[in-house]
Amino acid sequence: MSQDTVSARDIFRSLPGVLRRFPAIAKGLYYYSVKDENADLTLGKLIEQNAEKYGNRPAILFEDRSITWSELDTWSNRIAHYLKDKGLVKGEAIAVLLENRPELLAVVAGAAKVGIACAMLNTSQKGKVLAHSINLIQPRMVVVGEELVEHIEDIRGDIRPRHSQPFQFLADTNTMNSFGDAPAGYTNMAEQISSYSGTRPLVSNPPTMGDTAIYLFTSGTTGLPKAAPGSHRKFVKAYGGFGMMSLAMEPEDVLYCTLPLYHGTALLVCWGSVLAGGSAIALRRKFSATAFWDDVRRYNATTFGYVGELCRYLLNQPPSDQDRNHSLTKMIGNGLRPSIWKEFKERFGIETVAELYASSEGNIGFSNFFNMDNTVGFSTAPYKLVKYHEGTRDPVRNKKGKLEPVKKGEPGLLIGEITKKWSFEGYTQKEATEKSILRDAFKRGDAWFNTGDVLKEIGFGHLQFVDRMGDTFRWKGENVSTTEVENIIDGSGMVEEAIVYGVEIPGTNGKAGMATLVPHNNGKDFDVNRLFAYLQDNLPPYAVPVFVRITHAIEMTGTFKYRKVDIQKLGYSPRPREEVYAWLPGTSGYTLVDSELVSRIDAGEVRF
Repeated sequence: MSQDTVSARDIFRSLPGVLRRFPAIAKGLYYYSVKDENADLTLGKLIEQNAEKYGNRPAILFEDRSITWSELDTWSNRIAHYLKDKGLVKGEAIAVLLENRPELLAVVAGAAKVGIACAMLNTSQKGKVLAHSINLIQPRMVVVGEELVEHIEDIRGDIRPRHSQPFQFLADTNTMNSFGDAPAGYTNMAEQISSYSGTRPLVSNPPTMGDTAIYLFTSGTTGLPKAAPGSHRKFVKAYGGFGMMSLAMEPEDVLYCTLPLYHGTALLVCWGSVLAGGSAIALRRKFSATAFWDDVRRYNATTFGYVGELCRYLLNQPPSDQDRNHSLTKMIGNGLRPSIWKEFKERFGIETVAELYASSEGNIGFSNFFNMDNTVGFSTAPYKLVKYHEGTRDPVRNKKGKLEPVKKGEPGLLIGEITKKWSFEGYTQKEATEKSILRDAFKRGDAWFNTGDVLKEIGFGHLQFVDRMGDTFRWKGENVSTTEVENIIDGSGMVEEAIVYGVEIPGTNGKAGMATLVPHNNGKDFDVNRLFAYLQDNLPPYAVPVFVRITHAIEMTGTFKYRKVDIQKLGYSPRPREEVYAWLPGTSGYTLVDSELVSRIDAGEVRF
């Protein structure tokens, strides 16, 4: 298959693999298509089914720990009883701030069994951004791991959990048999739950498939993070669509997951796929390119969850005669670029790339069901690719006020039709939800979700990802909101104006953050590393601008809008009377950029 097309021959060649997976596909289609929002089909039920079928098989592998499905079920039951006993009821929420470890999955499962939603806090967030995320949800409690207590301590005065024991502590240890010591002001959750029954909880108003199970946080065009509710239906869809139809997971499978579990790709897609097979999920706190293959061999992993940048890091490792000495045959995730797709498969001997396209809040998803190269696959949801204004998320409307589809093969803004079957769960903020909806797009009264992403069709209904538009860009596998970063920079008191955007660096995925700043004219030299320290304190590492341009004025249009596209085209090259700084890998501050450094970056000699 060529890089940019899917042909009838490609589809025909994939049929033997599809036929082998047919029993799993048929079963998966049932789960993927369940319509009844009131169905007794929830995350808790999926775990209970596995405990009954595969009770003694591993459900979670982590460091030297192996937790069976039966043990996970019992553990989550204790948590469910505890939350219920503390007065929490269906429809309420708790916030969860834990790194990738078994306790996180147990808390999510336990809360789900009694209808309590878990707000999955980004472990990189701190300061104002973290406080904002928590206050969006107004949780009854915050469950925090010992490894992240400092993040909560810094903002305790800025958050308002609604409970007499608001801060629940989980020691950074195997809390199933070692409780640790909770700091002052925190309740030792592990010690508390140990005295509760491991039997399944009985609730008078049990959760159903349409109820909210989790909140995921997404950076959007309005600045600070938005909270997107995710129903139990999303787990069920991932269970059927990815776990069965795409991967045909079995009890013997092990999915290695280094992606953060506060992300939909890890929590919904990876864990949902594991649930479908009664398989095991092997967790690592954070991705390590050097430890990756040793971990894969240690856990006998057959599958792994990825984002594109992770794959690039693995390819950048020196070739080894051990590159194919592993049991991986499948991978699932998003963002694998066509430029490295075949090279990655061939070097590491991967047979199935279940590339997908989805968003935490969206109603449209694609899956590479036929295992084609260089595509996010196809979707059964109603969608269109439409013309858009370059550099924005805004579609073009014609003289009649309607949207215009692009020609086949042309890049277009992806929009998904909102129907009863393909509902849009949106955000907790109504105004943010409405801003993502396009109304009267093709006919009066219709409604479409604006993904803000540009894709193109490459044949037989298969799409290829092109770019993320508007005021959000992707870096290090994370979505970065330019407005969020601009707001944080404004709060430093060091600048008069600031605009943030993404720039491309050769040999990397996504776009690196760059800020163009006008310093306060106070007669003092601008201290760029004082700004760096401030940004480190208030932003997750992936959102700290990689480049900073210091200038005296930023050009605006006649309607007082910044010419962001023009500035973006300059990239990180210095201009007369301006200074450009770069946060180079392995350094703890900004370095002045000169023409020699630009040449090295352009040549790929600096590995970001």
